[in-house]
Amino acid sequence: MIQVDAQTMREVAPHFSGAMAERQNAIISAVGEVLATTLDRYAINTRLRIAHFLGQTCHESAGFRTTEEFASGEAYEGRRDLGNLQPGDGVRYKGRGLLQLTGRANYREVGELIGVKLEEQPERAAEPVLSLQIACEYWKRRNLNALCDADDVVAVTRAVNGGTNGLEDRRVYTGRAKGAIARLEGFVLSGEAPPTLGRAVLRRGSKGEAVGQLQRRLQQLGFMLAADDDFGAGTEVAVAAFQRQRNLQPVDGIVGRDTWAALDAAASGR
Repeated sequence: MIQVDAQTMREVAPHFSGAMAERQNAIISAVGEVLATTLDRYAINTRLRIAHFLGQTCHESAGFRTTEEFASGEAYEGRRDLGNLQPGDGVRYKGRGLLQLTGRANYREVGELIGVKLEEQPERAAEPVLSLQIACEYWKRRNLNALCDADDVVAVTRAVNGGTNGLEDRRVYTGRAKGAIARLEGFVLSGEAPPTLGRAVLRRGSKGEAVGQLQRRLQQLGFMLAADDDFGAGTEVAVAAFQRQRNLQPVDGIVGRDTWAALDAAASGR
């Protein structure tokens, strides 16, 4: 089993700030804890299968920042092919999940498969962990692993989207996923632990103890900022300055795997 996790998802996803970053972090953190084991249960467990899954779900969830479609769902009202037979079913059973589940009949069927009464509680389909299961069920029903094994991003996109909307973004995210997974496999072969495994990617809008740890580390390195567990503009400026000092790329004020590693090295005098 390839130990993909929240860090892998962050390497695939675009970067956001503010409220969008907070929402993305909440989804990624929740999904990341069960990602490897859940994918393995559905035989999404090779580099190509995982990469295509992450690439497609990243696009469909707007960069892992939503598990619910932005539209109201009114467009699905009266869609008998989706099982929307009662007034309000369009909105009630709007698209939810990393790969959007839509329509009363689909909510009923998938709910039975995963053992959750989604028809009675449709909003639960937007819960991050359930949204991952829902996406895996869709993947299984459409036999998408076979298309992944052929590394056919166009065919996978058509199976997910019904067309080729967002194809170039899907290519980019799938490519990033391949690179992230290759790095994980490289660490396994070398017998080393991936650097900063399990440490959150921090950016403007992040809050909590990990931010405080970062701020104290920067203080020790001579940067003037408060340690208040809140990643604001001052922390972002300090991180960007540190990245320039260490010749890190990109200089974006975001603390990911490479920046954490450089902070550890600086703290130990390397």
